[in-house]
Amino acid sequence: MTKRSSRHLFQAAALLVLAASLSSCKTARHRHMYGHEFDPPVTRPSNPGAVKIKVSTGAQRLYAVEGSKVLLATPCSVGTHGSTGAGTFRIQHREARRRRQSEPDRGYPMAYWQEWKSAYGMHWGFVKPYPCTHGCIRLPAKSALKLFSLTQVGTPLIIASSHPEDSTIGKTLPVIDDGPLPNPDPNYMRSDKFFKDLEAGTLFKK
Repeated sequence: MTKRSSRHLFQAAALLVLAASLSSCKTARHRHMYGHEFDPPVTRPSNPGAVKIKVSTGAQRLYAVEGSKVLLATPCSVGTHGSTGAGTFRIQHREARRRRQSEPDRGYPMAYWQEWKSAYGMHWGFVKPYPCTHGCIRLPAKSALKLFSLTQVGTPLIIASSHPEDSTIGKTLPVIDDGPLPNPDPNYMRSDKFFKDLEAGTLFKK
């Protein structure tokens, strides 16, 4: 083998190592996480009455904003087949310890419930990287808690297929997929301990 051929092989090998390293970094940056692991930063509003909630059904992102300032950004899950809908609404009812009232799964927790029209609400739930609800907007545990602290009855909710924030802060959010989690114990989900763990930030932690 000539010195020139040897040099070319060395360069090719170096490029392969670099490519593998970059690929590994990219994978690490965009790895999926479970909803209870996600803890978004939150900024308190200077005027609570000026807070608005924006939901992007296309990107599955939720943003709490005050003017042009993003106070909270989080992945969410929306409804299949466009069932979450679109439009401008206002939060009508809020309930931190709400439970499902109908069958199936009566008594299942829908914590930090924020209803914008009858039977449709933002609440804690298992989040997946694709539409998977019957119309509600599911949020990771800490996102639901922090969002609940920013809103009040009457807070505007703007649901659209996209929002400008999708191309900025929305792109920095992790992929959340609770799909691989085992089904939780139904007795635990219907117990007061579930809400206590949720409020303490220890949900699903052993």
